[in-house]
Amino acid sequence: MDAADRFLAMLAAERGAARNTLLAYGRDLAQAAEILGCALELADRAQVARLSSIWGTLAPATQARKISALRQFYGFLIDEGEREDDPSSALPRPVPRRPLPRILSHEEIQALFEEAETQAAADDPDAVRLLLMLELLYGSGLRASELVSLPIAAMPRDAPFLTVTGKGGVTRMIPLGSRARAALARWLALRPPGSPWLFPSAKGHLTRVRLFQLLKALATRAGLPADKLSPHVLRHAFATHLLEGGADLRALQTFLGHADISTTQIYTQVDARRLVALVNERHPLARAAASD
Repeated sequence: MDAADRFLAMLAAERGAARNTLLAYGRDLAQAAEILGCALELADRAQVARLSSIWGTLAPATQARKISALRQFYGFLIDEGEREDDPSSALPRPVPRRPLPRILSHEEIQALFEEAETQAAADDPDAVRLLLMLELLYGSGLRASELVSLPIAAMPRDAPFLTVTGKGGVTRMIPLGSRARAALARWLALRPPGSPWLFPSAKGHLTRVRLFQLLKALATRAGLPADKLSPHVLRHAFATHLLEGGADLRALQTFLGHADISTTQIYTQVDARRLVALVNERHPLARAAASD
């Protein structure tokens, strides 16, 4: 096993890194080695410094991830006693801007549900399945990968909670609303038997690609731009609308499965016009001015 493989194995075993993170870091390290034309564990500071100019045209977030992969890799080699120096210190420390998430308005969410419920009214299995998926994405804030890979065993029996295994294999409990439970009961009565997955397919469970396709088709039928809807957009809408309703940030962090609350805090960056309107309408001085 080469140094990169051992590093990735360490990330998985000791830090619980998610599969997508491991794949991304593996690609980053392989591409860096190809650019430098040598094994990364043998590269010196001058060689590694070349990467900053080559990666300079990439998006800030992508550049930051690649640099992070190298920094962690060389830190691993130092911890293992295989290097004494850290050549990645030659690389810049970009601070990627975290963009505000795209969200849907309450009216757009209503349009989606109206269309999904209309299609599911006749108990067509595909339509009922889509309604349940919509309920879980917007009503529980699941990631696409978490949704499609839900096992039947994760479904609640008596308690209104859903057991979800998220990034890094971390399990969390998510409240399941009455609407979602009703849609779940309908789907379980129609779902093909014999599979351990909640959303089975011919080769296992429903794929993320198929989920994206189904949502975009739903958006089109509901009169919304297809490119405006995705599982992640519904997850953002869940978080933002929950905070607007007065949810606690720590509770939201638990629902979303964020390891660091700083990730959750992005949802506090709400529309400035809404905050101004809130002050104008609710502040005691605003009410006093209105009564003059």
